[in-house]
Amino acid sequence: MERLNVGMIGGGFMGKAHALAYAAMPMFFWPAPAIPVRHTIADVSEDLALDAAQRLGFANAVSDWRRIIDDPSIDIVDIVTPNNSHAEIAIAAAQAGKHVICEKPLARTATEALTMLRAVEAAGVTHMVAFNYRHTPAVALARKFIEEGRIGEIRNFRGTYLQDWSADPDSPLSWRFQKKIAGSGAVGDIATHVIDMARYLVGEIAAVNAVTRTYVAERPVPNTATDRLGAAPRLEGVPKAAVDVDDEVMTLLRFENGAVGSLEATRNAYGRNNYLTFEIHGSTGSILFNYEQRDALQVMFADDPADCRGFRTIYTGPAHPHGEGLWPIPALGIGYGETKIIECHLFMTAIVDGRQPSPNFRDGYINAAVADAILTSGETDGWVECVVAADAGHGG
Repeated sequence: MERLNVGMIGGGFMGKAHALAYAAMPMFFWPAPAIPVRHTIADVSEDLALDAAQRLGFANAVSDWRRIIDDPSIDIVDIVTPNNSHAEIAIAAAQAGKHVICEKPLARTATEALTMLRAVEAAGVTHMVAFNYRHTPAVALARKFIEEGRIGEIRNFRGTYLQDWSADPDSPLSWRFQKKIAGSGAVGDIATHVIDMARYLVGEIAAVNAVTRTYVAERPVPNTATDRLGAAPRLEGVPKAAVDVDDEVMTLLRFENGAVGSLEATRNAYGRNNYLTFEIHGSTGSILFNYEQRDALQVMFADDPADCRGFRTIYTGPAHPHGEGLWPIPALGIGYGETKIIECHLFMTAIVDGRQPSPNFRDGYINAAVADAILTSGETDGWVECVVAADAGHGG
């Protein structure tokens, strides 16, 4: 069985998620398409890199990510760093002939994402962007029902992604609140997941009409670069600095196929944890999903008997997408880790088969183009077309 050496750049939250997937994927999907080997990890200092290697099971640690690019024994470069470094690393990795997986959003802007797409396509390497929520079995089951025509012609998509980890103004000014690093706030960080779901399930988005707001103008400056999200301690009595990204976005959507929709995303919704939802209405049925109840997909089919009409719940298991590798009984519990394990399996399979997985950098670029249109619409108070480069085509 082929073994593929992974060089991971970044050892934080997402590094843990990806390392878990490399270790666990062959245990779930056996025979594995290939064995991912946790070869080398890079972080910003030798101490942090050594610590990350010990925590995440990598054999080697380096403090300069370019050593991973220059190492001919590395097959895959995994980018789990803040957004402002994605393009430089991905382009260098592609030019060195490495396969590349990059955390979302792919880049700070569509222009930046397009340079990454063109680099991986010119190099002919396999590439993937880590919009992992679409791999949740219930979400993949929703797509199966849509492709089978079970809910007919899609008319409406309603998507939300609501969190509260940054609602407290004393939560620290991580890089996620700085435009020069993140590119945008709730739009890039979490609304792009809804954009990806909408495109995956309904189709390409033609235009948006958005409202964006920033509620917390400044936040306390932490004394560490470590991003702990909701686990970060509240800071009082320390200097503050400006927030220059959005806290909330609400937008209407027009799809190329004629469907309409809406999207809401914020990290300032007290009481909401990871409230990623969608409800899709079609001409012969509806589908409802809530990520906080990941095993379940609610469906209503118009041809159900009159005395059974209404939403019913399907708990995903062995009979559903990706079920062959997961747990043997429905509703045993699909977690964030399982979505990353599925993502790893799809990426390794694509490398071995010599094709592109879904979602790939093309999807990352198109998602970034929609995000850019939302930000422009928020500034101009009107409909904005989602412009995609003519040679970029459609994603997966």
